Amino acid sequence: MADGHADVPSGDAEYVFTARIRLSPNDPGVRIEPAVIKTTLFKRAPPPGKEGWLFFRDNLWRGKINDETHARSLAEKWLGAEIDEISFRELRTDQVYLDALKAEIETNLALFRADNVADVLKKYLGSSIHVRKR
Repeated sequence: MADGHADVPSGDAEYVFTARIRLSPNDPGVRIEPAVIKTTLFKRAPPPGKEGWLFFRDNLWRGKINDETHARSLAEKWLGAEIDEISFRELRTDQVYLDALKAEIETNLALFRADNVADVLKKYLGSSIHVRKR
């Protein structure tokens, strides 16, 4: 895997998920209502070319989670809570990050078994890329 383009800024991006979290009090004399809450989970996207940058390739397909059981397990590790349901909403990014991501994908097309960058983005993220101005 490539080390990324050290001289090119990588910008800022995060994966956005909706999650239903089950809360379970440790004290049997405590109860909560509701025991399940719906929340938004934000996971920082690693800089393109750096460790973890292929998260989208390994976990998403056409803008949806490709293995919900695995995604719930990941989120449970991130949050330390039981996840009933999780769904991917978007890659929220600035233009600098998206440009760096495209450049890294172009350099590593063989990792995606694709002919071009646009195919890779569509294949894994669908229309779930939201570019924000900073």
